[in-house]
Amino acid sequence: MTTVIGMGAKLVVLYGTPDDPAAFDAHYRDVHAPLVEHLPGLERWSSAKFVGAADNGDLPYHRIVELHFADADALQAAFGSDEGKATAADYGQIAPSGSRMFIAVAD
Repeated sequence: MTTVIGMGAKLVVLYGTPDDPAAFDAHYRDVHAPLVEHLPGLERWSSAKFVGAADNGDLPYHRIVELHFADADALQAAFGSDEGKATAADYGQIAPSGSRMFIAVAD
């Protein structure tokens, strides 16, 4: 296993369960994802839908997204840009109740 010390930052987004999953997924795919792809400094990103809970518990989230940046400064700069503001505004429009965002850095 390789460990990277002191490099990298990511934004982890957990989307709550939408009232209309098909409409949410269509908007996410057709509108939101293209906004994400234009974030300056974005190194890579991934998105996946949850399909079950391994512990058979509740499934409070519909989708997880991870956006990777070189460091926390790059992440902050991305969301300070016009593209970042547009992405954040769209998130505010589509994020179902219970959605959460976390910033993680390698240590």
